[in-house]
Amino acid sequence: MMAQIIDRKALKAETRDLLRTAQVSPLMMTALYLGIMTALDVADVVTGTTDAALISLFVSVLTGLVGMILSAGFCLYCMAIRRSERAEVLTLFDGFSFVGKIIALNIVISIFVGLWSMLFVIPGIVASYRYRFALYNLYENPDLGILEALAMSKQQTYGYKGQLLMLDLSYFGWSVLATLPMLVMNFCTNFQTLQQMLGGSIPAMVDMVANLSPLAMILVANVWTLVVSLFYLPHFQCTELGYYEIAQQTSGVRADSPLRNNRTSDGPDNMGGW
Repeated sequence: MMAQIIDRKALKAETRDLLRTAQVSPLMMTALYLGIMTALDVADVVTGTTDAALISLFVSVLTGLVGMILSAGFCLYCMAIRRSERAEVLTLFDGFSFVGKIIALNIVISIFVGLWSMLFVIPGIVASYRYRFALYNLYENPDLGILEALAMSKQQTYGYKGQLLMLDLSYFGWSVLATLPMLVMNFCTNFQTLQQMLGGSIPAMVDMVANLSPLAMILVANVWTLVVSLFYLPHFQCTELGYYEIAQQTSGVRADSPLRNNRTSDGPDNMGGW
């Protein structure tokens, strides 16, 4: 089947209705997810200020890996909402049951996107959209192989990359708002450095923000991101999963049935199919 034009507004309206039916509050689940992520970031910053380089590196890697697992659990929670299934709070930790594959797939995707990005920025962006559904395939069927999940995503996203880009742009304002404190802090820090080099005066407010400790910066940024994300993150995740479901239907490639029973794994693997 050919890719279809997705009615984004209708899908968003459907998502709002589905979120109202969730047995476990999306606000509570999002707050728990982002609260744990904030605690991990704080632990990373605190250990980074110590002289123990090995411990700092270990904690940094560990927090990054745990973040991947929690992201999988949050997605599984949203998948349950899409299917009108009950998802308990402990769903957030379901990713630990296939932790190795989640980490491996994230690493492989990063490598592939990084290699394409070395050619130019645009191929890297296209590659990131090509593998957009790979993790969803794995979440839906943990028995899948890493390359199989990637091959499925290449077929599923063929013809949908542009629509996924438009979906991201429709939430761009929320993304900017969620990162606003970090943007302000980076601006103040760079402005302070520039003014010191030029010998100019530095406004008191800019100087105060620029001199915040790393721990204070991460706390302010993460708490702000948590509050803002409560209002859009579950909605965005569930809406994107709606795109994934439609792509499964039109491509004929589903994670709950082996790829070899669908079309060949040698699907479109070029810069086309946008």
